[in-house]
Amino acid sequence: MEFHELVPHLQSLPGNFVLDGEIVGWREGRPLPFTELQRRLGRKEPDLFFPTEVPVSYLVFDLLYLNGKLLLDRPLRTRRQHLEILVRNSAGPPIQLSRMTVCSSDAEIRQAFQAAFERGNEGLIAKSPDSLYTPGRRGRSWLKLKRPMAPIDVVVTAVEFGHGKRRGLLSDYTFAVREGERFVNIGKAYSGLTDTEIRGFTEYFTQHTIEDSGFQRRVEPTVVLEVAFNNIHRSRRHESGFALRFPRIVRVRTDQPVQQIDNLERVRDLFERQFRP
Repeated sequence: MEFHELVPHLQSLPGNFVLDGEIVGWREGRPLPFTELQRRLGRKEPDLFFPTEVPVSYLVFDLLYLNGKLLLDRPLRTRRQHLEILVRNSAGPPIQLSRMTVCSSDAEIRQAFQAAFERGNEGLIAKSPDSLYTPGRRGRSWLKLKRPMAPIDVVVTAVEFGHGKRRGLLSDYTFAVREGERFVNIGKAYSGLTDTEIRGFTEYFTQHTIEDSGFQRRVEPTVVLEVAFNNIHRSRRHESGFALRFPRIVRVRTDQPVQQIDNLERVRDLFERQFRP
């Protein structure tokens, strides 16, 4: 079991229940980047030291079932009342009840958003107090609110073959920013291009391969992409020291010279800016 340390705390909660929640890395009162949590995922052999190196907390969002009663058709305010009673004696790591703020104006929403951002969260989920629980979708009663970040221009440095209908096509693109006279990788994207563009790039990158490793090819840094993303986090995987979370290709920048793509200094600035009010 990946997160065995959570089991006794969940078992201590009274009654029979089904919770909706998320396991997050947690240290010193703040959530950890997902890349930290990934260190504990998919390990074949449990590491006795990982629970202390990467501590986790179970963040509870909702209550779907309690002591024989299905609560999906109850309004959120009612489910929340039952949930608060259920976990009130276990609040705090490693079991935490998600924060809830009632907002009735734009100013209050902005204030709540900023408070969440300063806590290390990516944004908010705005929920109507009367909303029912609909598995698999949020609908208009639940809205995800995130602060958009400006896209950056990058250059493709390596490509990989895709899967499924993209099998045999070079559809996964590793990209980099400038650091002086060299390029340092910062992420990989595989969404945003049309099938026609992918087929064209497969032919192009095949002809402009520097090193062929079979599944992956290192290619000449000539193709510039505009890439959008949710946020930036520290990463040991990439030479840049950073990685973009959920990157997606906005467009191919045929009008942008490689010499004018974004540099590592701008990435550092964006990284710092995302934590500012």
